[in-house]
Amino acid sequence: MTASIPAPLLSIEAVAKHFGGVVALDDVSFPVQPSAVLGLIGPNGSGKTTLLNVINGVLAPDRGAVKLAGIRIDGKRSCDLAAAGVSRTFQSARVFRTLTVRQNLFIPLLHRAAIARSAAVDRADELLDLVSLRPHADRIASEISGGQQRLLEFARALVTRPRLVLMDEPFAGIHPEIKALLIRSIRKTVAQEATSFVIVSHEVPELVNMSDFMVCLVEGKVASAGMPLDVIHNERVIEGYLGRA
Repeated sequence: MTASIPAPLLSIEAVAKHFGGVVALDDVSFPVQPSAVLGLIGPNGSGKTTLLNVINGVLAPDRGAVKLAGIRIDGKRSCDLAAAGVSRTFQSARVFRTLTVRQNLFIPLLHRAAIARSAAVDRADELLDLVSLRPHADRIASEISGGQQRLLEFARALVTRPRLVLMDEPFAGIHPEIKALLIRSIRKTVAQEATSFVIVSHEVPELVNMSDFMVCLVEGKVASAGMPLDVIHNERVIEGYLGRA
């Protein structure tokens, strides 16, 4: 008996986005499975961040659909998507610099239904342990390093137990030890909380090693999609992005 294939958590269906005469996304389609990491690669200007902005509700597609668990979410506000279980981190870490590290983790709970303070503290401390920031819990966020702020933003994205986390260049410009810790934390979150991730990165070797599925965009189109090693050896990906050794 053949095992059934799970329905995608996220479906990108023929998404197109134009800015004037510039085609940023052109008929982009691919699924994101539950409890999986999808690596999104491509040259600068290929549409990767634009696609995250469409998924996250910052931009509405000109054509096509974005579905979360089968329900269309394209065009919805980012706050509504957060309530539906979509979270996001950015190329430059966005933390509340005048709050403590622990207080930063309470922010996503402010607009949620009442939650006991003890439960909020327990969740915050659980995530601070995940990213090794518990010793810094009472420090002002501006006092920790840039790499630690990246870890803090990641932990904050997980506070509400999202189904999907979008990450834009999370490994750029951080110390190798911080990068390794972040990768371990992502893997642990997938395993323990069944969270899915869409990760945009130019750190191709790291992304190949941690991704279950990979998509390469070139000039706004899907050049290749599939298993990571198949994608990086695809002729269109080599010609349009990676180049030849």
